[in-house]
This record gives sequence, structure tokens and C-alpha cells, in this order.
Amino acid sequence: MIFKGNQVVLGLPQEGYRKTLYNTFMRIAMIGQKGVEIGSRGGGIETHVAELSERLVKKGHEITVFCRAKYSPKKPMDFKGVHLRYPKTIYTKHLEAIIHTFFSTIVVMFGTYDIVHYHGVGPSTLAFLPRLFRPHMTVIATFHARDRLNRKWGWFARNFLAFGERTAVWFPHYCIAVSHDIQVYCRDYLGREVVYIPNGANVQEVAESNELEKFSLTPHEYLLTVGRLVPAKGLHYLIEAFRGIETNQQLVIVGAPSFTDAYLESLHALAGGDERIRFLGYQSGEILRQLFAHAYLYIQPSEIEGLPLVVLEAMSYGLPPLVSDIAPNIEAIHGAGFIFKTQDANDLRVHLEELLAHPEMVAEKSAEAKEIIATHFNWDVIADHTDAVYISARH
Repeated sequence: MIFKGNQVVLGLPQEGYRKTLYNTFMRIAMIGQKGVEIGSRGGGIETHVAELSERLVKKGHEITVFCRAKYSPKKPMDFKGVHLRYPKTIYTKHLEAIIHTFFSTIVVMFGTYDIVHYHGVGPSTLAFLPRLFRPHMTVIATFHARDRLNRKWGWFARNFLAFGERTAVWFPHYCIAVSHDIQVYCRDYLGREVVYIPNGANVQEVAESNELEKFSLTPHEYLLTVGRLVPAKGLHYLIEAFRGIETNQQLVIVGAPSFTDAYLESLHALAGGDERIRFLGYQSGEILRQLFAHAYLYIQPSEIEGLPLVVLEAMSYGLPPLVSDIAPNIEAIHGAGFIFKTQDANDLRVHLEELLAHPEMVAEKSAEAKEIIATHFNWDVIADHTDAVYISARH
């Protein structure tokens, strides 16, 4: 990846440049995420930061991730060589993230960091502080998603996040977009060229185990969806579509609510006691790996996304996804999956019926899904490209 002014040329660095990357030591602060490996309250940003930080440490950098103590009650101080710090905040829906970002930024500004990396458009609203008061520090932001489109936010929050989109592309030295859709949006609507570096996944090989027996599940006889239980994930469309299908397959929903149980309660009501619909709550580790590895089909009915890490994760197991036709979902599957009309339960039902009736269509996409992950969404390559952004911004 080479930078000429605001012009961005993508691609793997040349061999000589790669040597420069590995020999350049930097102190890097990550701000905006809840933490790393924080369980049911984590999401794509937390996974992104964890995977990226681990690899940047292996390149010889010193990484500090600023975490919110609520999500890591044991407050570990280290994660695979990454330093963890826990500034204070107020745990409310609207103030938690921005107050934590403010105190994290103050800590960083009185430290000896070379790079300050903000994750998310909300935290990026404070990126002007190190630019203004610590000009020797390099400021980077990653635009993970157009959060203002999430229906959970009220008028003020949506407008604040709209402002955050502009700050994410104008305040830092460089802004990274995790999808081409966001990159184009930044160019066409925010007037700024940004760097495209996607989310990633690791190709998985899973040994046989008896984990599924705990839930009375049979391999390849259930459909799977994983994620936070919030309206933007569109699970109500999925349940409505599934209830209209005559099948012995089960629908397995893995995930926990965020901030409130109201949406989960509405999903249970919508399921109407259908015993084929299983709510397994938050799962992780080997159990989640087995659930991915042995599902018949993965389903992502979301209304908004950045670049959905969970879809990439499903594909890394050779599990083909059926996704809503929003641009980030389509970009993620790279043709190694199936598409239905977003917010359309009837169209989702039609596609489910077709895929359940034709298992050969699903099997055909399995190997292709893994190849897409290995080729386009390799975390090691993503870490290389991010390191290249840091190097370019520092010189």
C-alpha cells in the first residue's frame, strides 16, 4: 500500500517495504472499542481490534487497548502481549462510549504514543484533541459502519453520529474504511478519499466433538444465525420467514441482547412457541466453533452493517451464507453465498425453501467460501496493510 498525497494505491507492499514495516517500532493506542474478548457484549469492532492488535504486537509494536471495565470484570492487564487499560466512564446507552473515549484520549495525550487509532465514527469526534494538542502524534480512524442508520438511536444520537462520520474522515491524518461501500460513501457524500482495508477471518478446520449433543442438535439439520439481538440485525424477518416453512430443520439463534431485553422478548413472542426455533443465548469457544462447523446454512438478515465479521466467520468454516441484499453483505460473500431482499420476510422464505430443497446448491458454495476468506480477508494481510498506513502517515 503506497500513499501519494491523498491518493491511495492498494496492494501488498513490495518486499523491501515489508522489511521496513517489520523494523519500525511504534507505540499504538486503540480507542473506541469496549475491549477484547469481552463475551456477550462484544461485536465486530472488538473482534477487529483483538485480531489486529495481536498481529501488530508480533510485528514488534507496543499496543495499548483502552477498555471499558464493565465488560471485563476481572480487568486483565494483558491480552496476547497487548496492554489493556481501563479509564472511567458512565454506563448509559448514550454517554458510555463518548465519555470513555474522552478519558482514554486524555490518558493518551499525556503518554508517549506514536499512533492514536480511533475505532468507530462516534469516538472519532474527539480525534481533533491529539491533532491540536499533541501534533507529534499520528491520528488514524477506522470507519466501521454507518451507525446513525441503526434504529435504536434517537434524533440527537443519529445527528451526533452523522457529525461523527465527517469527523472520522476529516480530523485524522488517515481514515480506514472496512468496506468498499463505506469507501465510496466517504468519497461521494463526505468529500474525502479514504483507505480501504476490510475486516477479516481465519480459515477454520474443526475436529469432531460432542458439543452439539448439549443442545440436542444434529449436524447439518439446523440453520444458524449469530450476533447481538438488536432490531438492526433483522431477526424478526428471519423468524417470520422460518415459521412459514414446512421443514424438520431447526433455526438456531445465538447471541445476547444489548442494553435491553425488550427485543429478545419480542422475538420469543414472534416465535410463538415453535419448538424448531432455538434461542441458545451467548456462546463462544469450542461450542460456537462446532455450531458454525456443522450448520446447514448461515443466515444474515441485517438491515445495516459495516463489513459483517460474523458472515466472514461463517464462511471461514465453509458455511455458505444467505444474506440480505445490503451492499456490505454482498461485498462480504463475494459470490460464495445467496442473497434475498432486505426487510422482506416473504422473499427470505422463498430462498430458504429453495435452498432446503436443493442441498447440492449449498454444498457447491462450501469450498468457495473458504477460498474467498483465504484470498480476500486474511488477517495477516490486513495487519500488513494497517501497518503500512501507520508507516505512511508517520513519514
